[in-house]
Amino acid sequence: MIKTDIINNVAKSADITRVKAVVAVEAILDAMKESMRRGDRIELRGFGVFQVKPRKKGIGRNPRTGTEVRIPPGKTIRFKPGKNLRNLR
Repeated sequence: MIKTDIINNVAKSADITRVKAVVAVEAILDAMKESMRRGDRIELRGFGVFQVKPRKKGIGRNPRTGTEVRIPPGKTIRFKPGKNLRNLR
């Protein structure tokens, strides 16, 4: 599923125009991006939790040449699915 599919599903299930669905989906995604940029945790009950975690510095290898490459410390986003999402069948 891609963003266009999500927009189409929102428009259909909410019985709104596609233009309004685009605005709604973009607003949600922008709010989530801004929240994660600040380092906040996003918890969507029944779906899961998005959390910004620190990533340690390290040393990796270039697969072609085998030379060592330094990996700087940074941040990464982790997703932990909620109980309802894990139990889908």
